[in-house]
Amino acid sequence: MSHDQVRVTRALLSVSDKAGLVDFAKALSARGIALVSTGGTHRELVAAGLPVTEVADLTGYPEMMDGRVKTLHPAVHGGLLAVRDNPEHQAALAAHGIGAIDLLVVNLYPFEATIARDASFDDCVENIDVGGPAMIRAAAKNHADVAVVVEVADYGAILAELDAQDGSLCIGTRRQLAQKAFARTAAYDAAIAKWMTGSVGQDTAPAFRAMGGQLAQGLRYGENPHQAAAFYRAPGRVRPGVASARQLQGKELSYNNLNDTDAAYECVAEFDPARVAAVAIIKHANPCGVAEGASLIEAYERALACDPTSAFGGIVALNRTLDAEAAARIVEIFTEVIIAPDASPEAIALVAGKKNLRLLLAGGLPDPRAAGETVKTLSGGFLVQDRDAAVIDDMPLTVVTKRAPTEREYADLRFAYRIAKHVKSNAIVYAKDGATVGIGAGQMSRVDSSRIAAWKAGEGAARIGAAESLAKGAVVASDAFFPFADGLLAAAEAGATAVIQPGGSMRDAEVIAAADAAGLAMVFTGHRHFRH
Repeated sequence: MSHDQVRVTRALLSVSDKAGLVDFAKALSARGIALVSTGGTHRELVAAGLPVTEVADLTGYPEMMDGRVKTLHPAVHGGLLAVRDNPEHQAALAAHGIGAIDLLVVNLYPFEATIARDASFDDCVENIDVGGPAMIRAAAKNHADVAVVVEVADYGAILAELDAQDGSLCIGTRRQLAQKAFARTAAYDAAIAKWMTGSVGQDTAPAFRAMGGQLAQGLRYGENPHQAAAFYRAPGRVRPGVASARQLQGKELSYNNLNDTDAAYECVAEFDPARVAAVAIIKHANPCGVAEGASLIEAYERALACDPTSAFGGIVALNRTLDAEAAARIVEIFTEVIIAPDASPEAIALVAGKKNLRLLLAGGLPDPRAAGETVKTLSGGFLVQDRDAAVIDDMPLTVVTKRAPTEREYADLRFAYRIAKHVKSNAIVYAKDGATVGIGAGQMSRVDSSRIAAWKAGEGAARIGAAESLAKGAVVASDAFFPFADGLLAAAEAGATAVIQPGGSMRDAEVIAAADAAGLAMVFTGHRHFRH
């Protein structure tokens, strides 16, 4: 049975994060609330001159085993779990001299922070909290009588309600606190389970899988205004990108902004900044222009030339520190987000002139070879897979046609395949001299993607007054094999001279023969890059 108001007369505090602890405890004590605490929390409160009882005095046992055992005792859990209007529970409290606990304040050992700094296995294990989650779950289960606080950020609201409600907390608050408490222990256990799975080398399909995260940002809505949404940061080492980025300016990021910015940054990270400057322009999670260059401004100009119409209102990702020259050019057209590892003060000042433009500094580039997982929800479940960490530089290229690619074609084939990895299937990418000139994305048939990419290349030629399509003399990349020769023939008709694709079709021989007949050079990678 729930009581609308529960008066707080006794509080147990046991926190790893001591931020705000003393001030909060002083405020509780000033309101006549008796304090009980453990270990380091007790020492800090005693040092502050507060009247506080140590848990060891309740249990009759000292903390032992390096602090592993201190609160797992009926004197603690009885005080948290006893139902106040149950006569048998009250009789048990009286018979064993157990005092009720009305408020529990616990935050957990910093396990997530420990794994994020790549601590040793033993250190990570030592930072797995046992007593804390047990107390939190006990208090949350008994929220009809007990309030549980797991975040420092809630201290102020708790004190305000105690003042407003004459020392009591209402059932609505206790239920909200209990929900947060259960979610916190669930996310904590999910982080432990994920780390342990990776640490013991278990296969990628464990019998049980848990996921958790901490709110990074509430969002106004999701893909559409009628959909609620939020962005959560996963535990552990943060992959550089939207989760690590500082937003220097601009409007609040939306669901679509975050999704597209992540796609853009992962794409541009395929290019080693020590080797070449690279820029990716993304619209609706698909590249609409990607290019290399001797400088960021050159790379941006070449990326923009691929499809300036789609680039309007897009995301611009750079693999090097944003400089003033590139910033000045980027802000000339409407851009939603710029993301880069860093930015010069001059570039930051230039972008500041566009108050709605978001500038994100990620602090580094994600490693395209790094292990990770992607998750997709389904009705009644979810799919989990390894992230696509295959990189073209690691793939042996097999020449399957009579003609082998030239050195220039090889360079463009590798470039185009980097981009095809980040284009929604079916994906076709035309590239020339380290820049995309036509991209076909997300079509139901590969031949349609080929035609769209060729059409885009033709449009590009018309914009600059060129006599021939930009696909003339370009190479073409396909994210998966050509099931029939028609897609490849569409590329040949557009003027492509070389092709890169995974191979593996039942009709590979037919496609190879068509390439030979058209005078194309073609290589197989053996790696497909579907992206749905």
